[in-house]
Amino acid sequence: MTLHDLSPWRSEEWTSEEAKGGGEADSSRIRRRTPILLRLGLANMVITHSEAVRREAIARFRIDPDRIVAVPLAASDAFRRVECPPADPPYFLFVGTLEPRKNVLRVIEAWREVRKCFEVDLVLAGHIREGFPKPAPEPGLRLLGAVEEAELPRLYSGALAFIYVSHYEGFGLPVLEAMQCGAAVVASRDPAILEVSGEAAGRGAAIHVDATDTRALAEALAAIARAPANFDAMRARALDRAGEFSWRATARRTREVYDAAIRVFRGR
Repeated sequence: MTLHDLSPWRSEEWTSEEAKGGGEADSSRIRRRTPILLRLGLANMVITHSEAVRREAIARFRIDPDRIVAVPLAASDAFRRVECPPADPPYFLFVGTLEPRKNVLRVIEAWREVRKCFEVDLVLAGHIREGFPKPAPEPGLRLLGAVEEAELPRLYSGALAFIYVSHYEGFGLPVLEAMQCGAAVVASRDPAILEVSGEAAGRGAAIHVDATDTRALAEALAAIARAPANFDAMRARALDRAGEFSWRATARRTREVYDAAIRVFRGR
């Protein structure tokens, strides 16, 4: 079994309870079935994508630590630095679903503060989750909707900074994609995101702020807007850190967990 994250147990605001077609909502079904499957031991081994979620799952479901393994994800090789002329006007970028868990409204609030002093746009790339209020049009705010993956490297590479102050993540793949494109990253202190950026290991390749602190986010963005070149060293660290992830390594470690599951099954 793979547990991508434990968001269905964290906040009902983060999951849609509207069942489509009159059936049971996905989040309700996950909350009901997952503890049963784990309690009965039907999953011989469990995979998470971060140590943060692994620890959380052990605490919540009382999983034997030997039965659960963190296997990090990776970004596609297509995500790499793209040389492009400076954007006019420059822009900050968010990539992800527009929903409460991603803290998008706070991103907009912080950007508004920065825009009082710097002519910089905010680009939001991602579909809007059903029920989430679409941000009202205003100068400098660009809603792209869902964007083809082939377009994302250019967006990441051309941004003054990538913003991802999510309240909760199982991994935080957009952060890794941005880092792999050499972008300056401003992210929350979510434990899984700290793992991805290397901050948890003392090799930070991003600026981290509290997800509830609009002022700190605005100050970080203003510093980048004021002197982008001051963050070149951080961009270089981001590229180095991103190089430590690969789908080959993810596949190899996943195979190892499946082999362990087979051994556990045969041992029964």
